[in-house]
Amino acid sequence: MSDLLRAGRALALDFASTLMFMAIMALGGGLTLAVALAVALAAGQIGWELRRGKRIDALQWASLCVVLVSGGAALLTRDPRFAMAKPSIIYAMVGMAMLQRGWMTRYMGDDAMTYVPDLAIGFGYVWAGLMFVSALFNLVLALSVSVAVWGAAISFWGIASKLALCLAQFAVMKTVGLRRYRARQCPAMPPAA
Repeated sequence: MSDLLRAGRALALDFASTLMFMAIMALGGGLTLAVALAVALAAGQIGWELRRGKRIDALQWASLCVVLVSGGAALLTRDPRFAMAKPSIIYAMVGMAMLQRGWMTRYMGDDAMTYVPDLAIGFGYVWAGLMFVSALFNLVLALSVSVAVWGAAISFWGIASKLALCLAQFAVMKTVGLRRYRARQCPAMPPAA
C-alpha cells in the first residue's frame, strides 16, 4: 500500500502545476498570472529536488519542459488551451511508460506476486489504456469547453476514473487470489474408482 501511495504522490506532484493553473484560472486570476505561477511551481519543484540531492526522473524533466512550452505558447497566443492540453501530453507519456510489461509488479506485495502475477501484468496494460483515454478526453475538453468547465470535468474524471479502476483491480485480484490460494491449500481429490 505504501508503494501505491508513493506512486500516487509522485503523480500528484507532477500535476501540481496544472492544478495551480486550473485554480488560478477558476478564481479569475487571469492567464498571465496562472501560467507564471504554474511555471514557477514546476521549476521550484525541480529546484527543490536538486537542492536536496535527489535524482530527477525523466518524467519530471519532461513535465517541466511541457509546462514551459505550453505555458509559453499560452502566453504568446493569449490562448489558455495550450496550457489546458498539458495533462494530455503527460497522460500519454505515463501511458507509454506503462506499456512496459510488468511495470506494476514492483508495487505488488508478496502474496499478489505468488497468486496473481499474471493479473498484475494485465492490469498494468489496463492502467496504460486508462492513461491514453484520459489524454484523449482531456484534449477534447481543452479544445471544446471553457477553462472552468474543463477544470471541473478533468478533476472529476481524474479522481473518479483512477479510483474506480483501483477498486476494480483490488476486487478482481483479491477474488482471484483467494480462489487460487484455496485451490493450492486443498488440491482436488482424485476421482473415486
